[in-house]
Amino acid sequence: MAEPRQVAIVGAGPAGLFAAERLAQAGCAVTIHDRMPSPARKFLMAGRGGLNLTHSEPFEAFLSRYSTLPPQLRGALEAFPPQALRDWADDLGADTFVGSSGRVFPKSLKASPLLRAWLARLDQLGVTIRLRHDWQGWTEDGALAFRTSDGEQTESPDATLLALGGASWSRLGADGSWQGVLAAQGVGIAPLQPSNAGAHVEWSEHFSSRFAGQPLKRIALRIGDQGKRGELVVTRSGIEGGALYALSGALRAELDRTGSAAASIDLRPDLSETELSARLARPRGSQSASTFLRKTAGLSPVAIGLLREAGPLPRDARELAPRIKAMSLHITGLRGIDRAISTAGGVAFDKIDGSFMLRRLPGVFCAGEMLDWDAPTGGYLLQACFATGLAAAEGILARFQAEGG
Repeated sequence: MAEPRQVAIVGAGPAGLFAAERLAQAGCAVTIHDRMPSPARKFLMAGRGGLNLTHSEPFEAFLSRYSTLPPQLRGALEAFPPQALRDWADDLGADTFVGSSGRVFPKSLKASPLLRAWLARLDQLGVTIRLRHDWQGWTEDGALAFRTSDGEQTESPDATLLALGGASWSRLGADGSWQGVLAAQGVGIAPLQPSNAGAHVEWSEHFSSRFAGQPLKRIALRIGDQGKRGELVVTRSGIEGGALYALSGALRAELDRTGSAAASIDLRPDLSETELSARLARPRGSQSASTFLRKTAGLSPVAIGLLREAGPLPRDARELAPRIKAMSLHITGLRGIDRAISTAGGVAFDKIDGSFMLRRLPGVFCAGEMLDWDAPTGGYLLQACFATGLAAAEGILARFQAEGG
């Protein structure tokens, strides 16, 4: 009886774990290496916010959320779409449900129960997980090199899958150190940049001290020719939130081009300027400006405070309505990559083939966030990690099949 093919996976996040499951089910001997003392730390962190696994919107709309969609990524998502991820999670006992926004969550709203069940399944499949194994690249004879508490160790598998993540929240495991290792091998890498990150705005001390942490609900944010409805949260140094994250690509492009970005917030996107102006033209009487705007225009205290950041509030409805519909915002930069939810950039898709194998390194495959794709929060990030992990696993199995075993 032939010995099982040996596969080394570097990175114990969703992409690596999911690839390991598929490979082990196919009879491979799988070893996962991770530099951290426990697996899937960023996955667990995501679970603190409810673990948004994927999204239930129509599939073509789902695909449109990715800033670019190279053939390999589209194919991976088509082969493992959102419903397939829900079925997999439900089989582990997650009992997923669709929230009011269309996002998909496990019933527990936590990552830990799902991860425990997942790791138990991998253990039953015979997957070995070696923690505190910090990948250093390759030795001169082509073996994988790891720095461990027991000294340097090497491994020479039949195939290798790199699923090392991006560089956000490096304390959770992914620090981007793999960039230098792959660049030395001639692998083209787009620079890693923060995505789904907060933006810097120079608020007045009065505004930031009073409203930091307050949400701006049911607004529409516009940067350049792109806009997004949703919510924002005011921070001490700027803004963050889903509406901003959805425009990460447009914001980065504008910052790269000019060093700053002009944005605008529509504080009442459900009302036309004409309708809003008519409301504001009603007699104010003895009401304060804040009370009048709260009752007549439906603005929250933080929205009114934001309007005041641009200067005194005009009494003329014809001047005030346009400000409410397009409150100007000057964004001076993004929060650092280590505080971003995810990263854009990574291994360029033209450097991998249709099986997710690096063209310059036969037998070495890539998956997950270390590839050059970008998406907003809402389930799109995890979905692509799972899908590319599976696609890379299928690529490894196809290579083994072609080799005759």
